[in-house]
Amino acid sequence: MLQIIAINFGISLAAFIVLWAISVKIRNASIVDIFWGPACALPALMTWLQLGHHSLRATLLTALVLLWGMRLGLYLFSRNIGHGEDFRYVRMREKAGGDKVFVMRSLTHVFILQCVISFFVSLPVQIGQFGVSPWFLFPEGELGVLAYAGIAIFAIGLIFEGIGDFQLQQFKKDPANKGKLMDRGLWGWTRHPNYFGDAAVWTGLTLIALESQWGFLTILSPALMIYFLYHTSGKALLERSMSRRYPEYETYKKRVSGFFPLPPSR
Repeated sequence: MLQIIAINFGISLAAFIVLWAISVKIRNASIVDIFWGPACALPALMTWLQLGHHSLRATLLTALVLLWGMRLGLYLFSRNIGHGEDFRYVRMREKAGGDKVFVMRSLTHVFILQCVISFFVSLPVQIGQFGVSPWFLFPEGELGVLAYAGIAIFAIGLIFEGIGDFQLQQFKKDPANKGKLMDRGLWGWTRHPNYFGDAAVWTGLTLIALESQWGFLTILSPALMIYFLYHTSGKALLERSMSRRYPEYETYKKRVSGFFPLPPSR
């Protein structure tokens, strides 16, 4: 198991370094965001390809994370293409005081950092492919209660994330909505349906992985994902920006749940 995981990390690191080289060439570090979903799915696929036999759980984990990763990657590609570098990286470039400093800083502080984080987050879909836990009294080729619960939570998360992204995309396409705050559909139940969806997806995948022999080692992976979504690069960072752009955002925050979907207060 450790050998396969080590090989996976080497491949992931090489992929991120190639991606960094491309970002230097085109002067746009934002391409790292597009690769986030595929980067979390790649180690699962590499694990599946290296295993000599494929259990139902291994194939299920690989298929589900590939579905999530490819959908997210394609959505971010269609959203970001032609829009230039994200404000976060523009700000980093300005603070660096020049492209030469930023180039090396982006390698360590953006690309390698995202490689490490995405790889850690993906541990459930790697480790979950190895053997059935002795704590679960069912044959290797079958799934238990945790796995079925995980599939249901994964489906809820994927649907929530997909619908939220679609609703926001359609809202922005309408010229009449220019300069307006999106507060309709799922965005009227949670300020971040995509982040809630992500959290549900990885909670579901981890529940499936928990039925594997070493699945208990992966519990911290979704916790890290949720921490980043809620406290650092996700919700917290985005809401600071939204508060500056939209005067009505503070009222929206009081009316709509910050993460878990709840009926809007009047």
